[in-house]
Amino acid sequence: MAVNLSNLKPPRGSRHRKVRVGRGIGSKLGKTAGKGNKGQKSRKGYSRRPGFEGGQMPLRRRIPKRGFHNPTRVEYAVVNVESLNIFPAGTIVTRDLLLGSGLVREVQAEIKVLGDGELTTALTVQAHKFSKSAGEKIAAAGGKVEIL
Repeated sequence: MAVNLSNLKPPRGSRHRKVRVGRGIGSKLGKTAGKGNKGQKSRKGYSRRPGFEGGQMPLRRRIPKRGFHNPTRVEYAVVNVESLNIFPAGTIVTRDLLLGSGLVREVQAEIKVLGDGELTTALTVQAHKFSKSAGEKIAAAGGKVEIL
């Protein structure tokens, strides 16, 4: 028998009927609907926030905190000059191109180019920051530096 859209069915036992709780004594889940007796979790509308431990002091408040956590810290994805040799000469190296090639994995991070290694091709490199040596090596190879 040919398989086509008119005779497709899910595998036997893979689909289950929805359990209707609180629908009488004969359903095995009548009266308290499987929620037990009394208490906060048996009430309608109950939902606990992540990390809630039933009124006990939560773990994130029990453990000691040290140091300063800067809320405005800027994360940088680092790219070395040597790794830019994979692009052909004359290429404009953009953020999207670096993400697509796998040199940068963090989508949210700003890009900083460091001067490790040698650059052999002339490229126009667009990034948020450049080290002094990286800028010199890109210029020496005949390329351009563009700060975003």
